Amino acid sequence: MIRLKNIFKYYSNKFVKTYVLQDNSLEIREGEFVTIMGPSGAGKSTLLHIMGMLDSPSSGEYYFYGEPVHRLGEKQRTELHKRRIGFVFQSYHLIDELTVYENLETPLLYQKVKAGERKSMVAEILDRFHMAAKKDLFPQQLSGGQQQLAAIARALIIQPKLILADEPTGNLNSRQGEEIMQVFKQLNEAGTTIVQVTHSERNAAYSERIIHLLDGRIVEDAPVSLVGVAGE
Repeated sequence: MIRLKNIFKYYSNKFVKTYVLQDNSLEIREGEFVTIMGPSGAGKSTLLHIMGMLDSPSSGEYYFYGEPVHRLGEKQRTELHKRRIGFVFQSYHLIDELTVYENLETPLLYQKVKAGERKSMVAEILDRFHMAAKKDLFPQQLSGGQQQLAAIARALIIQPKLILADEPTGNLNSRQGEEIMQVFKQLNEAGTTIVQVTHSERNAAYSERIIHLLDGRIVEDAPVSLVGVAGE
């Protein structure tokens, strides 16, 4: 599904290059549940954003289902990630001025889905996440866990092949966090590929493989059973 080859990311300030990622290569197969870990500043979110086509590498190659993303223009990359990739962020990124229903409908409007089909798709995902009773509420009227569930539902409504999650339980209490991770586990078991960035060993234990970053480099890439992750 994903193949990154010799990925570098740096920012230039006059004659100085500050490297965020240095010479990283990896592959993620369809159906995997992968965790990216490492200390703050290691480059985890930057790597995730490159996978999600929200950012571009300074050099290197990125193939998504064999498509050379590094050769695509910005418009082509945007179209590709809108159709294939769902994002879940720590801060939810729901639109405050829209109801839950309208937030879920927004990605379908971007894809020009017809009104009747939109209504059916939103109703279906509201039922799936047991949020039908919340559909007319605004984000600030929901708990943190409910907001994150709405964000996951919005990511899923386009039926993505890949979900990228950046610290998805970072703003939640342990019970809410556990609920979100159970949702991810069920999605993965149903065939959705998931890549998450987390500091939580408890969350990492849900995945089958852990990639450790340090100072912008992949220093370990191994199955969870070999890394020895335990619940916190």
